[in-house]
Amino acid sequence: MREAPSILHLDLDAFFASVEQLANPALRGRPVVVGGLGNRGVVAAASYEARTFGIFSAMPMARARRACPDAVFLATRFDAYSDASKQVMAVMRDVTPLVEPISLDEAFLDVGGAVALFGSPETIAKKIRREVVGEIGITCSVGIAPTKFVAKLASDGCKPDGLLHVPTEEVASFLEPLAVGRLWGVGAKTGELLGRLAIRTVGDLGRTPVTILERLLGEAAAAHLSELARGMDDRPVVPYESPKSIGHEETFDRDLDDEDEILRELLALSGRVAARLREDGYRSRTVTLKVRLANFTTLTRSRTQADPTDLGADLHRIASELYRGLPGTRRRVRLLGVQAGGLVSAGAQQLALLRTEPWDDVERTVDRIERRFGPGAAGPASLLGRTQRR
Repeated sequence: MREAPSILHLDLDAFFASVEQLANPALRGRPVVVGGLGNRGVVAAASYEARTFGIFSAMPMARARRACPDAVFLATRFDAYSDASKQVMAVMRDVTPLVEPISLDEAFLDVGGAVALFGSPETIAKKIRREVVGEIGITCSVGIAPTKFVAKLASDGCKPDGLLHVPTEEVASFLEPLAVGRLWGVGAKTGELLGRLAIRTVGDLGRTPVTILERLLGEAAAAHLSELARGMDDRPVVPYESPKSIGHEETFDRDLDDEDEILRELLALSGRVAARLREDGYRSRTVTLKVRLANFTTLTRSRTQADPTDLGADLHRIASELYRGLPGTRRRVRLLGVQAGGLVSAGAQQLALLRTEPWDDVERTVDRIERRFGPGAAGPASLLGRTQRR
């Protein structure tokens, strides 16, 4: 454990919904639900006003509509959320370069090297929260602790719009009453196993001999959970970590059983993934297809090629071939996904100078048109008339 608490975990409050309320002030104070608007969509975020009706992330959208029919239901706008996230990350990086984004709406910071310039970690946390509200217009919650794990729990415990500092000497008492399910690595199955030994809180777990946990969970899991229960977590804040993959998937309002329609959806997904690859400066060697059937059976197939690509045409060709190679002939498809893995830096190969593929210029031209005029302003003719699902 670190000698002094210098780890901050910042979590933006109801982020997607907050961005929507910021963009449209008429939504402030109203229950706002963001996610897939179809019958099979799921909630991506819910404002705190919506949460009072029992609406939460990952809930089926149909259930959310029943819980609060008068809520405002909005489709996700990832470009807007990404822009807001970049502004928040910039505020944090003005304090320290040791910022580790976890997702669009949360990050870890190590401010140990910044205290001489900005003051104590608590002073720094207050500064960041003040600037996020003042410059971006949304609120955040910040936990301060000696470790990443405890800092994350602290930010969870002070939401919304709060700050919680857990000094080193108070870590044990902070963890003691928490439900054991709050620990990383304790899912439903592990929680059930621990419950058989009447281990229901983090304190219960910390007092259980590791030898007993090993018989129940195995050596590695027992050691991991035992350390967390005592507040031990030696992982440093890593400023940047390259993504392992970039992907998109879509759950459809109705089951798809026409192959031409399915291939069109794969084309749309491939285009979105390729645009992300180009925007982030990567090319992909491995393409993975995900297909979930109407009976919830999930099929995945992958193919790795020698030459990496960032073109939607290439991703679509491979994804289509993988789809046609699945067993059976007639399928009712509930969900499709395309993922690009095996990422390599595009700049490493001086692609802009060496590439001669005809589709390269076409797709990059589409990128420029969409940046100027918005998603769907240009694209393959075969997608004309298809509802935009971005």
